[in-house]
Amino acid sequence: MQATVKGFDAATRSGSVLLDDGTELPFDGEAFAAGGLRLLRLGQRVNLAMDGDRISVVTLSTFPLPPRD
Repeated sequence: MQATVKGFDAATRSGSVLLDDGTELPFDGEAFAAGGLRLLRLGQRVNLAMDGDRISVVTLSTFPLPPRD
């Protein structure tokens, strides 16, 4: 699933994204770390992996999502 970065806090490594339908979803530092990123910019397109209703991975659209267990 793809989304656009709405906000990102570099100190906590958490933030939120907007899905294409306008739904805002938060992500935590664990989801950010799982994507192998160092930072995000507002408006940047990202790929998401979900674990139920929680974002489990945030990574750039040009990066592959890690394999699921």
